[in-house]
Amino acid sequence: MAEQDFTKAGFSVVGTENNENKLLSFLKENYPNVIRDTEINIEELKAVLGLPIDEKVNGYGLNFVGRNFARAKYAQKTEKELRLNNALSKDIDITQNLVLKGNNLDSLKILKNYYSGQIKCIYIDPPYNTEKDEFVYPDKFDKEETEVLGLANLSENDFERMDFSFRTKKSHNGWLAFMYPRLLLARDLLTKDGAIFISIDDNEQANIKLLCDDVFGEENLIAQIVVQSNKRGQTYKQLAKTHEYLLVYVKSEKSVLNELVKELSGGIKTDDIGDFTERELRNRNPKYGRFNRPNLYYPIYVNPNHIDRNGYSPLSLEKSADFSIEVFPLNSEKQESCWRWGTKKLINNLGETTLLSNIVARAKSTGEYGVYEKYRKDTFKAKTIWFDELEMLNEDEEEEDGIWDETGVITEQGSTELRKFGMGDAFDFPKPTFLLKKILNIGSNLDSICLDFFAGSGTTGQAVMELNKNGGKRKFILCQIDEPIKEDKPAYKFCIDNNLPPVISSITIERLKRAGEKIKKDIEEENDQSGLFEEDKKQVPDIGYKVFDRVEAPKLKVDDKGQISITENETDALSRIYNMIFTVGLDEPTQVPEEVVKDCIYKIGNHYYITNSEKITSDDYSNAIKNGKVFIDGWTASLNGTLQNYKEDVKIVF
Repeated sequence: MAEQDFTKAGFSVVGTENNENKLLSFLKENYPNVIRDTEINIEELKAVLGLPIDEKVNGYGLNFVGRNFARAKYAQKTEKELRLNNALSKDIDITQNLVLKGNNLDSLKILKNYYSGQIKCIYIDPPYNTEKDEFVYPDKFDKEETEVLGLANLSENDFERMDFSFRTKKSHNGWLAFMYPRLLLARDLLTKDGAIFISIDDNEQANIKLLCDDVFGEENLIAQIVVQSNKRGQTYKQLAKTHEYLLVYVKSEKSVLNELVKELSGGIKTDDIGDFTERELRNRNPKYGRFNRPNLYYPIYVNPNHIDRNGYSPLSLEKSADFSIEVFPLNSEKQESCWRWGTKKLINNLGETTLLSNIVARAKSTGEYGVYEKYRKDTFKAKTIWFDELEMLNEDEEEEDGIWDETGVITEQGSTELRKFGMGDAFDFPKPTFLLKKILNIGSNLDSICLDFFAGSGTTGQAVMELNKNGGKRKFILCQIDEPIKEDKPAYKFCIDNNLPPVISSITIERLKRAGEKIKKDIEEENDQSGLFEEDKKQVPDIGYKVFDRVEAPKLKVDDKGQISITENETDALSRIYNMIFTVGLDEPTQVPEEVVKDCIYKIGNHYYITNSEKITSDDYSNAIKNGKVFIDGWTASLNGTLQNYKEDVKIVF
């Protein structure tokens, strides 16, 4: 049956309750000049409101051909749905991870119903808009589409201009129009304290920053991190380029990025509180001293007769027979400096003994005494240049192994990791897991949902699984288009040799499978070590994933004789149920619904999802309604007498 048939019959149809935008309708009816190409003309709105308009000043911001088109694509309802792929899924009954195949614009719209405001951390490595690889605008764009989007008033010149911009090699307009709706959907999916990390190079860095300023708010830019991507650099350029960028935006002021865990090294000592390193209490910055910080210039007195196992002596702010040695904050040239702490903070950090104190004194090799803070902080803020953790292989080894590309630049660590899984050169320039683990440590918590909607080789999924080895419960959602692989690529041969469809998503899923198996094997081997107590053994994390294919949703079709029929792909009952779960947005789609009536009724908690409703009895209806909320698949339902009896108690889902 059609959606309007159920609406006319008095049924409640999911997704139609709040379709009317009253403010938009009012503006269209009374002030049509304010609405242009489905967007508000701010200057016209100012004129209507009687606000001053400066005709000579242009507003600051990013404008590009196709902006309104892209905005309309964001608001357009997807005509796709998902079909559960049992063959490619792993641990389907217990996993809480998702892999969505197909155009990520559709996938993001499908995810939005439930995951709006639920994603803590998003990482994307979008296609770079380079001269070498022509960027082709993948979203539908033609005359028919502009009419569907309410852009029918486009002139022929405007349409030709947009069409040229979207098809031209290295088109900034086309690339931005491609990214804009996806970033808007990403913003919708982020939690209030969420963050998005975007890898990008010089070709679009400036443009995507302005676009992100528009989408997320320029006040929510945290940093533009420089990531050393290649130690040797691209030597064929006039300057050897060694880096890319990582843009970091947060959803709101409530977002607080995590600090990274510090591995203490060099000079680590232990007292009765724990491990610490030593920091001089004297302020070493020459800009500060007694001359401008007089309150931080005061004497501290040391008791030299008591020395603990670490060589520290107690101190006091009062001179006495025991605390007899006076220490001022003087630099090596005996000039007056100042302390970093005031007297109140110093007193608060004194313990009963030096082994319970956070502030102590120690004799230097010169015989003079220095005052030191026991620094116990085990985290630190990530810096904005990332290069120290790049695990590049030794250059001599690289040359001997022949792991060089045509430019003489050594391959990245990401490619090395793929080789460890027997995947050779199955993916060009994959991101390394240490980069993703650093991002996830900063941007997510132990139980966060993490999204990558340009999943590529699946590095984000592997990084999530590896972080979970130590008890984490992070979940990943990966989206990857079924982009065909050219026959001359090593990835094509890899797919054929492994009986996989020659598309990029096959690489994504196979990498997840092999990485998960290795994680499981490593943990099992570690747990088998002799002398390990049961409580000390690690649990294998969630290394599974539910895979969904993107398929055409059912549609109404009218033939030449005016006869209406439904075009529907062959699909199983459980896939229809999952589509209802995604659409309704009440239950997390990673859950496995309980089968109540075979191929007809499934439930999660007290929510009942019904497909093939003509096959169930009146008792089936009444039992479901009595125990919870009932949702019925409109595409497989018919307006029979039995269903009519329950119109007040059910909701129809299309």
